[in-house]
Amino acid sequence: MKRITLPAHFDGEQICLDEPFELTVNTKLLVTVLLEEEPDDERKAWLRLAESSLTAAYGENESEYPLDLIKEPNPDYERG
Repeated sequence: MKRITLPAHFDGEQICLDEPFELTVNTKLLVTVLLEEEPDDERKAWLRLAESSLTAAYGENESEYPLDLIKEPNPDYERG
């Protein structure tokens, strides 16, 4: 079974695709509904803390580390 993810929304009466996608008549579909919940104040605080910590750790002023500091190279790493 081929799996395709399509963005959609519920207009109050039916599920509508957000982008055109050609389907044949009687195509069988499985619909998974993901409900986006608004994070509460505690979750928002954690997200802000995580964002600021990542910004500090990976900011533009972060120095590059030389390759000779690598103790065990990852053979699957592809530099991007």
